Amino acid sequence: MSHEPLLVGIDAGGTSTRAVLTNLGGECLGYGVGGRGNPISAGPDRAADGVLDAIDNALRASGRAISDLSTVVAAMAGSRAAGGDWLRERLVDRGFRGDLKFESDLLAAYFSAAASPFGYALVSGTGACVIRVQDGCIAKAGDGLGWLLGDRGSGFSIGQAIARAAVQDLDGTGPATALTDKVLEHCGVERSREIHQGRTEDLEELITALYARPPIELAALAPFAFEMSDAVATDILAAAGEHLADTLASVLEGPGPLAIGGGVLARTGPVRDAFLARLGGAVEGLEIRVVRDGAVGAAMLAVRAAGGVIDDQLLGRLTTTVARF
Repeated sequence: MSHEPLLVGIDAGGTSTRAVLTNLGGECLGYGVGGRGNPISAGPDRAADGVLDAIDNALRASGRAISDLSTVVAAMAGSRAAGGDWLRERLVDRGFRGDLKFESDLLAAYFSAAASPFGYALVSGTGACVIRVQDGCIAKAGDGLGWLLGDRGSGFSIGQAIARAAVQDLDGTGPATALTDKVLEHCGVERSREIHQGRTEDLEELITALYARPPIELAALAPFAFEMSDAVATDILAAAGEHLADTLASVLEGPGPLAIGGGVLARTGPVRDAFLARLGGAVEGLEIRVVRDGAVGAAMLAVRAAGGVIDDQLLGRLTTTVARF
């Protein structure tokens, strides 16, 4: 049996976790998926379960065990996620005696699409954040402030704008929009013109339904803006693109690769169009690359942590071999 170092790169998300088993040369030897892997959103025990499940599934194809791993790199959101022994203790219990390192999921997203030591990553999913990478590390971050204070241009902010548009439509304080029926259906509210204390019943019921949900669940409304083509939906998406451009502009310092992750900006359409228009001449020199799988970047970081070198050849090999699983 080969005694080459075995490494695992983990992309631990709030809904699922992906693990890549690789060697120093960047050959993917196994790929596994597990449950929620972020201890802030899932809690330490559940997050550790999700990470270990992903590692076990990645190891299964190779016939190796956690005790055979020399390096584990876990990429995840939130600086507090890397604190404490919530993961190390569980790994040690399974025989792990190697090195464990935590990295930012944004840095993993960057290295999933680029190998240059200088560049940018912009991720817009439920939240939104941008980083500038220098010397292979995060030098500057923008936004990522959460739904209450920031995340402009995110799925949450789009969903919130859709909810507001629907309520204002029913309230008569905003324009009519096809988004309203989508929001009513999503919330299980039927159209009604019956008046109760000066407001229609459907408006009252929609307000109650929206306030009854955790605020972050407004992000689930975001796809409706991409499905509709009326002026209100288009304006919401255009505003999101402009906000994301402004966030990127706050960290720009010259040309370089721009890794784009998350469902908001990765697709072509109104958001991307507004994003590029807002950047204007600043977009020249930016090579836009869409992130397909953040676990590739986590594996790149695992190779670096084990003493390997990040370069285009490593990225190409990992991308190609991960795609086989």
